[in-house]
Parts: sequence; C-alpha cells; structure tokens
Amino acid sequence: MTRELLLAAFLIGVGLCIAGAGTHLYQWLARQQAMLRYDGETFINSMGNLAMSFVCGPYIMLQMGWQQEEGGTLSMTSALVSAVVAFGWAFITGLLFMGIYVAVRF
Repeated sequence: MTRELLLAAFLIGVGLCIAGAGTHLYQWLARQQAMLRYDGETFINSMGNLAMSFVCGPYIMLQMGWQQEEGGTLSMTSALVSAVVAFGWAFITGLLFMGIYVAVRF
C-alpha cells in the first residue's frame, strides 16, 4: 500500500512540475497571462489554448485558490477546493506525461 501511495504522490509531483514549468514557459513566450480558456481566433488557436489549459491547469487552479477576496482575506473554502481539484488534475497530467515517457523510453 505504501508503494501505491508513493507512486501517486510522485505522479502528482511530476504533474505539478510540468504544469508550473509549462505555465511559466507559456507566459514567457506568449507575453500574456496564462488562464483556463478554449477560445481563439482560429480553430488551431482554440486547440492550442485548450492544450495549454489542460497541461497548465493544475498550476493555474492553485493560483486561483490563493486570490484575495474583498477586505484582503483568503477564502478557506476556495483554497481547499482549488487544491483538491489541482492535485487531482496534476495526477492525471503526471500520469499522462510519465506514460508517454515510459512508452518512448522502453
């Protein structure tokens, strides 16, 4: 059971690392704020935004959970819900990229 939990934690860590690196790379190259969206001027742009949102989504969700509300306070509910969603999403992202790595490597 411990091995499975460590594997899940490893996949979440990989997913968060890829999401964070992808978000910062996107913001550096596109010179705009990364956000969850699926719109675009053309179909290709829409698919690019959708792919960016899927890969960078966990990191963006964590950032959204830390946004301050009126009066400069943090909503504990917002932070916890965004963390649960982000870590679940990071597991899927990590599983996808580790699966691709293992398929190419071996």
